[in-house]
Amino acid sequence: MIARLLHKPLTWIAVAVVAAGAAAGLAWFQPWKLVTDTDTEVDETLSAVAATTAPAAPGPAGTPTTGPGSAGSPAAAPTPAGPTLVSRGDFVTHEHDTSGSARIVRTADGRHRLELVGLDTSNGPDLRVWLTDQPVREGVAGWRVFDDGRRVELGRLKGNRGDQAYDIPAGTDLTALTSVSIWCKRFSVSFGAAPLRAAA
Repeated sequence: MIARLLHKPLTWIAVAVVAAGAAAGLAWFQPWKLVTDTDTEVDETLSAVAATTAPAAPGPAGTPTTGPGSAGSPAAAPTPAGPTLVSRGDFVTHEHDTSGSARIVRTADGRHRLELVGLDTSNGPDLRVWLTDQPVREGVAGWRVFDDGRRVELGRLKGNRGDQAYDIPAGTDLTALTSVSIWCKRFSVSFGAAPLRAAA
C-alpha cells in the first residue's frame, strides 16, 4: 500500500519532467515554422541599377579600387548620379528550397547594400543574412561551410519571401566576400546561398 502511494507521486514527477523537456525542445526548435504557412513577405523598394555601370573590382565598402575616383585611374570620370551594380548571383537550394537572386549595389553617395530580389525560401528559426568568403556548392556539400571562414552578418532575415535590402557596414572588404547565405544560426546550416560575381 505504501509502495503504491509512493509510486504515484514519482510517476507524476516523471510526467512533469518529460512535459517540461518537450515544451523546452519545441520552443527552441520551433518546428511549426518549417511545416506551417507562416510566410513573411517583404516588399522593399530596390535600387534601379544598370548592369554595365559597376566598377571592375570593389574594395572596402565606399572605396572602389578601379574606375572613376580611384587612385591612379587614367582619366577621372564623373561619379554616376545613380546606384551602380557591383556584383550579383542566383540562389541555389541547400537545406530548404531557395530561389531568387542577390546583388550588391553601390548607392550614389558611395555606400553599399545587399539586395535580395524575389527571394523565396522556407521560414525557420533564427535565420540570418551573411556575406561570406566561402564558395557556393550545390547539394549537401554546401550546407554547412559558411561559418568556416570570414563572414559579415547583415542582420536577421526580414522575411522568407520578396524583395529586401540590407546595409553593408562601411569598410567591409567586398573583394574578400564572394557569397551570401541565408543562414540558420540555431542549427548552423544554410537554407540557400548565392555566389556574388562582379558585374560586367
